[in-house]
Amino acid sequence: MNIQALINDKVSQALEAAGAPAGSPAAVRQSAKAQFGDYQANGVMGVAKQLGTNPREFAQKVIDQLDLDGIAEKVEIAGPGFINIFLNKAWLAEQGEAALTDSRLGVNKEAEQTIIVDYSAPNVAKEMHVGHLRSTIIGDAVVRTLEFLGHNVIRANHLGDWGTQFGMLIANMERKEKEGGDVSMNISDLEGFYRESKVLYDEDAEFAETARNYVVRLQSGDEYCLEKWKQLVAITLKQNQRNYDRLNVSLTDANVMGESMYNDMLPGIVADLKEKGLAVEDDGAMVVYLDEYKNKDGEPMGVIIQKRDGGFLYTTTDIACAKYRYEQLHADRVLYFIDSRQHQHLMMAWSIVRKAGYVPESVSLEHHAFGMMLGKDGRPFKTRAGGTVRLADLLDEAEERAKQLIEAKNPELDAEEKAKIATTVAMLRLSMRICLSTVLLTTSSTGTTCWHLKATLRLTCSMLTPVLHLSSSVRTLSCLN
Repeated sequence: MNIQALINDKVSQALEAAGAPAGSPAAVRQSAKAQFGDYQANGVMGVAKQLGTNPREFAQKVIDQLDLDGIAEKVEIAGPGFINIFLNKAWLAEQGEAALTDSRLGVNKEAEQTIIVDYSAPNVAKEMHVGHLRSTIIGDAVVRTLEFLGHNVIRANHLGDWGTQFGMLIANMERKEKEGGDVSMNISDLEGFYRESKVLYDEDAEFAETARNYVVRLQSGDEYCLEKWKQLVAITLKQNQRNYDRLNVSLTDANVMGESMYNDMLPGIVADLKEKGLAVEDDGAMVVYLDEYKNKDGEPMGVIIQKRDGGFLYTTTDIACAKYRYEQLHADRVLYFIDSRQHQHLMMAWSIVRKAGYVPESVSLEHHAFGMMLGKDGRPFKTRAGGTVRLADLLDEAEERAKQLIEAKNPELDAEEKAKIATTVAMLRLSMRICLSTVLLTTSSTGTTCWHLKATLRLTCSMLTPVLHLSSSVRTLSCLN
């Protein structure tokens, strides 16, 4: 049952019975605060102004005509003419019980859309770290919900699998091979290998020149370079999948749509933007100037899409990515779950996409941003040594803490059961913490836990509503007391 729609119909009928013109909007919304009830009808004031009557007096006429018998336990006028509606808890409980016996929880499927969800997006040759957790967990929660609502959802793991760093990695692999060393490695070895390669690149001019040559060879499709690149990608994907499986995240290798996927499109896009008069040459580079973005001198900001050496930028890739997702995947909506630092970058790329006509306005491109994972000092979350916290280490720590808690609370359970419960609790707790870190308050000793849980559920719905276009029957769950 769609409770908001039901109440909206009831208020609309009461409005007409009270003298409002037919079709006057009831404007029923979920109340922002519990003190204002579960729902609030905001349409009375507009109708009263149209009729030239006192809003509060007209609100009372509407209430006199309003039939919410058994549905609401209290209806009251607030402020200049709002109508606050407090649902009957017994009636609401009945709706909840009915939903629990329904495989769809009382939620109807929506008109199907093709929706691409871009999330997680770790980098090749590096372990996933704690900073990837929010994108991964929030994105997967949205994916599952959209599928439940009946949409054709395409998961897109925009893997960082291309760039100049691969030149130094391949050069170091070749160096080790020549020295007779073992270049087979797992991801933890690869982390050290990456750091070693970077030191060589920074300190050895001959190595750096070799690395740059390998970048060119890789971008040109050289078989040896592609073979080494694939080896690096395979090692990374194997470890990433372990993390996804532990978190019960639905991503697999089949969902990888890395940066390399769009390489062949980039020259054509630069040429097309130049032909359309959007891109101009500036000091050897190809640049798109955007009037809607100004620099500190008030001049249009330039977005480089091709460097003077012929190399392409992340922006060029993101332009190609949006174009591909509309033309080849036929997206109706594209949702990006990337941290807030990337917002302007995406907005500028999409501005070029729209100006070039690659994606029409009817297709929604959406950046659902979130903040960085910060420590208690308000700075990016790091290890004591100052390094990035590996995701695998965080998952291990969560499981260990859960095991200790279970051991203290339920020592009689056998070891297998303890381990199973610990894994479930740890991963669920992490997932919930990531999605709702601003409201998960440890206040059980104050007796206010239930109110924070209710606030958490309300916030969950408020977070997901703009992303999922949730129907009010889903949002109503946040009103449960």
